[in-house]
Amino acid sequence: MDVALFDYELPPELIAQQPADRRPNSRMLLLPRAGGAPCDGVFAHLPEHLRRGDCLVLNDTRVIPARLIGRRPTGGQAEVLLLRELEPGRWRALVRPGARMRPGATAVFGDGELTVEVEQMGSGGERTIRLRHEGALEAVLDRLGRMPLPPYIRRPEPEEADRERYQTVYARRAGAAAAPTAGLHFDEAMLARVQDKGVEVVFVTLHVGLGTFQPVSVERVEEHEMHEEWCEVGPEVAAAIGRCRAAGGRVIAVGTTCVRTLESRAADGGTVAPGAGMTKLFITPGYRFRVVDGLLTNFHLPRSTLLMMVSAFAGRERVLAAYAHAATHGYRFYSYGDCMLIV
Repeated sequence: MDVALFDYELPPELIAQQPADRRPNSRMLLLPRAGGAPCDGVFAHLPEHLRRGDCLVLNDTRVIPARLIGRRPTGGQAEVLLLRELEPGRWRALVRPGARMRPGATAVFGDGELTVEVEQMGSGGERTIRLRHEGALEAVLDRLGRMPLPPYIRRPEPEEADRERYQTVYARRAGAAAAPTAGLHFDEAMLARVQDKGVEVVFVTLHVGLGTFQPVSVERVEEHEMHEEWCEVGPEVAAAIGRCRAAGGRVIAVGTTCVRTLESRAADGGTVAPGAGMTKLFITPGYRFRVVDGLLTNFHLPRSTLLMMVSAFAGRERVLAAYAHAATHGYRFYSYGDCMLIV
């Protein structure tokens, strides 16, 4: 399958540069999964599209201030984006400048509070690095790190407000290098409204990394190699999904990371098996979904694996037509943008 089939035109002014003034104040395009034209809506009306007995699944990963700007021994700048902790003190990361940051290269951050040494080269441009610091790493990153906003948010630096707004209100398990952006629309009041509707709200974890945001650089979909991401489904969540399916309810995933997690743990009969581990699942058109019945998702970049996943869920031509509708009607795209509900 040609990657160009997942391309589309987007005016740059539709790429959201700031979040909505309040989390639930986003627009929401409604796309019936079974067929039919898209319909304009607002996220504030989400509970009206859910049913008693449904199960809403959210990703509780927490974005760490994973972007570090420091200097090399020569005085040149070094940039590190932490992706995944391999073991205490060792991380998978992206680094700049790549030509200079080879095994044995070092960089210092802050006033020497943190030192990074490159240990190994990896495929796809990433490195295995060693971190040396005094005190808890979480505190060091809180002082020195910056929120890893995507490059299409064109600001010189993240703002202080991004530490709160580029984070879901239910984030609790630190480890992501990017936000599960469909969840950014929820506040505590919306979660309460959903539960008041008789919908069970549960949480899985997928620490967002290269598997989610790595661009597709090949021409054929089948040639793209997905990177691993760590995910977990707890036993109580697996049980809740089993109860929902047995009672005829729908499993609604909030974001593509939840889809990837649930489908990676899919078991017979539309249930999920509890457990944790790495996933490289790449969902493209033709995939048979075994767990997920509905999807709340933001609008994704052209030619991305996330757009391919959404196309697998609702049909490529219908999804691209919905994107064209959204662009024509001034929806805001990408991480801080509006959302689409497919049920």
